[in-house]
Order: sequence, then structure tokens, then C-alpha cells
Amino acid sequence: MRYFETRKARIEIVPMIDIMLFLLVFFAMMTLRMIPTSGHVTKLPTSSTATPLPTPKLLVELAADGTIAADGRPMPLAELSAWLLSHDGTHTAVTLAGTETVELQKVMEVIDAVRRGGATQIALATRNPGH
Repeated sequence: MRYFETRKARIEIVPMIDIMLFLLVFFAMMTLRMIPTSGHVTKLPTSSTATPLPTPKLLVELAADGTIAADGRPMPLAELSAWLLSHDGTHTAVTLAGTETVELQKVMEVIDAVRRGGATQIALATRNPGH
């Protein structure tokens, strides 16, 4: 009478683990998609959360026509990188300031040049919209 034997109930754990891992991967991927891939803003001059920064060790200004000035004197990107390398750029705080019409590509080129110079502390200068 094999048909009438009662079998013990079991909970299969392997499919449950598969489902939990799938959900974990799914939510991790969705969370990563929500984080913007670029942390750089497109408009430099205004920010409602602008806070005063200490005086930068190096102020790099980007003009509307694309010229770059570091410490008040015009400087090409290659010279900016070389200057930072010669002045221990890793401990230099660099602040980028520009006008509203500066192209984002130009900002990224300056950031790349500053990073090639070894600087890791890069800030974007803004002003409050009401001022």
C-alpha cells in the first residue's frame, strides 16, 4: 500500500535562493540606473545651494570665447597641466569659474587637463541666483 503512505512536506530552498539573487541583481541594476553618470553641472554661474569656498590655491577662469586664465594670466591647457605637475598638483585645490555661455565640452577639457596635472580637489565656482 505504497499509495497511502504520507510523505513529509519539504520546502525547496534552491529556487527561493535563485529568486532572491535575481531580485537583488534587478534592484542593484535599477539603483545604478537612477544615479546620474556625470556629476558635472552644465550651467556654471548660478546655484541655489552655493556656499562660500576658502580662497583657492589655483583659480582657473573660463571665458565665453574659450580662453583659459590661471592665476590671472592666459594659459593653454598643456601649460596648465605642466604647471600643476611642477607645483605638486596633488595638494593644490583648483576652482573653475566661468560664464553662463561656456560650453560643457570646454569645462570637461579643463577638468581633464587639471587631472592630468595631478590635482584631485576640483571645485566649480557658482553664485547665488539672486546676487
